[in-house]
Amino acid sequence: MSDKIVSKVPALNGTVTIPSDKSISHRSAMFASLTKGIVEVENFSTGADCLSTLNIIKNLGCKVEFLNNQNIRIDARNAYKNLNYNLDCGNSGTSMRLFSGILAPRELEARLYGDESLSQRPMKRIITPLELMGAKIKHNHYKAPLLIQGRELFPIDYKSPLASAQVKSCILLAGLNTYGETRVSEPYVSRDHTEKMLKYLGADIEVSGNTVKIRKSELEPKNISVCGDISSAAFFLAAGAVVPNSEIILKNVGLNPTRTGIIDVLKQMGANIEILDKTEICNEEVGDIKISSSSLNGIAIEGEIIPRLIDELPVIAVIATQAQGKTIVKDAGDLRNKESDRIKCLVAELQKLGVVIEETQDGFVIEGKQTINGGVEVECYHDHRLAMSLYVAGLISQEPIKIKEFQWVDISFPEFEKLMESLKV
Repeated sequence: MSDKIVSKVPALNGTVTIPSDKSISHRSAMFASLTKGIVEVENFSTGADCLSTLNIIKNLGCKVEFLNNQNIRIDARNAYKNLNYNLDCGNSGTSMRLFSGILAPRELEARLYGDESLSQRPMKRIITPLELMGAKIKHNHYKAPLLIQGRELFPIDYKSPLASAQVKSCILLAGLNTYGETRVSEPYVSRDHTEKMLKYLGADIEVSGNTVKIRKSELEPKNISVCGDISSAAFFLAAGAVVPNSEIILKNVGLNPTRTGIIDVLKQMGANIEILDKTEICNEEVGDIKISSSSLNGIAIEGEIIPRLIDELPVIAVIATQAQGKTIVKDAGDLRNKESDRIKCLVAELQKLGVVIEETQDGFVIEGKQTINGGVEVECYHDHRLAMSLYVAGLISQEPIKIKEFQWVDISFPEFEKLMESLKV
């Protein structure tokens, strides 16, 4: 157990290179395993979730070699040749949901399981469309462990009731190994790293508005470079905006339009934020971001922007405490299905800090321009994003706060504390 005490700081200044994107790192390893060749991945995430994906592809027959701390070589020439697999997904919902799509159309049996937290997360959202394709999956009341008996599937035209990159990716990966055209439509466009990387690797895939079509394809073994994670950058963007006398430059951040909702919200709130040096790497937009202390206004956050910032909403709540006027978050009910019930847990812990925040069924309402009192102990509920959001709150609290079990940050961002400390004046 590793508790963390966070105290108020007068300023944050400096330059930080944001670590590699978790979503893209997951996909780089998974998709490399499908190429039947050798792929080098530059700047792979070493967070616990992505290491779970690496361990899975090793168990599936890939050879994985670390060339240095963050560059890896994946040899997939002997992958997927056994008939039975027992695969530990750890805490990673991405691993469980996307590998379900990869494994379901193959002639093998696989058991996907995870830790206590992952075993409570909803899997019906991917089981339903896979079963419509003909997949055979045993489950624990639509939760892990999942027992997949692979077989030949048939294509479907699936209209997803929710905008979810994991659901969409699961179906597309099943369609990648299924004859015919598989189509997925969603109410809003969710993050599209799967589509971009599959296209980069030569898949027969087409995107039209909210609909994606894929046909059976062989992926090419091409090297992949992973940009910095905007969901990790979000905590630095938040801190730079709310801590007085601050100016931070964040290097090599992914600027995929399906992920930049946090930037759009900060701009709408009046933040001093600027995009620098934009370029494109492996079909992904990348650039540097400059953020400085800002006079902010409360806004309404709802509708189609929600899938573009769903992971950033906990730290947006912290930003909203320092904005003038009320901030209202709606249409974010899927926050209740993350590593924790992020609505309930976020509201409970911010209230401990003296924040006036109201829980709603699908979001929360925050009164603006508040003082964060601190001086208490808070829980992170084994949730890395709650832990980091509470850390940002501690940087502007009147008294220090103690975050219990802060080591859960390592799930996605083991470098977080070191990088944040480097900015303290």
